[in-house]
Amino acid sequence: MTLQLPSEIVVERFLPTARAMLAAELDAEGWTQQEIADQLGVTQAAVSKYKSGDVSVEDRFREDPRMRQTIERIAAGLAADEMDEYEVLDELLALVAEFEDRGPICAVHEEEMPALQGMGCDLCVRGTDAAVLEERTVLSSVRRATRLLSDAAVVVAAIPNVGMNVGMALPDADDALDVAAVPGRIHDLRGRVNVPSNPEFGASEHVAGTILAAMAVDPTRRAALNVVTDEAVLDSARERGVEPLQFDAGYEDRADRLEAAFRERGAVPRVIYHEGAFGVEPITYVFGETAVDAAEFAVELLADAAE
Repeated sequence: MTLQLPSEIVVERFLPTARAMLAAELDAEGWTQQEIADQLGVTQAAVSKYKSGDVSVEDRFREDPRMRQTIERIAAGLAADEMDEYEVLDELLALVAEFEDRGPICAVHEEEMPALQGMGCDLCVRGTDAAVLEERTVLSSVRRATRLLSDAAVVVAAIPNVGMNVGMALPDADDALDVAAVPGRIHDLRGRVNVPSNPEFGASEHVAGTILAAMAVDPTRRAALNVVTDEAVLDSARERGVEPLQFDAGYEDRADRLEAAFRERGAVPRVIYHEGAFGVEPITYVFGETAVDAAEFAVELLADAAE
């Protein structure tokens, strides 16, 4: 894993870009290279490099309207002697804070540290907030579950035509926005499990609704995934002591009907299924306490059924 602090991006990419842009603006204001060098705290040779384009800059920073507006405002303020170094520093720090709040600094950081992609990381802005850490845990579990599913050959044949999804809810989830899943769902792509993107909160409707209905009865059932209904898979569950719960395939009031069925059963079984209906593909849901737990159990059931 590559470990890089956001501050390194600020020093190595943001600051050179800001200096190069500011040097160009001050040059346009008629400042000499030495005056620009004194103002920026660099050598005259460095200013010459800024002007000639010999300094590497980050295009995402340079092309951002907020960056251009800030640099233009600073240059105009310095040229008119209406802004001092303290105010310049204030302007630049405010811009850095904006760029670190899901802005271009975050985009660069995620490229340098791929493990951050899709996490909604905001440590720079909010620190290690408990809620943020919980979100990270959920997203991490869903990502690990997708890798587990991708590595299991038996999963491909179990992916429904409408696609598979795996989701996990936050502990106090209220709606689908509190459930992380894969945007666009997981599909069979030429005999391989295709996971189109990193998990996000609010990316699922049906899996999320199923999880929320289960949590209303058993808060530990925070994760689930869907596969094609297969009698061999249901038999595998029964052999493991899990009696699958059958429910009606209709979508109308499904969450309420599922919750009622769970309460009637007195528990949320790890496997529930329906046999389809007109225009509705037969689907089985496998539950778990975490997304990884659900994926592991599903793979075990599929492997047993394939034997």
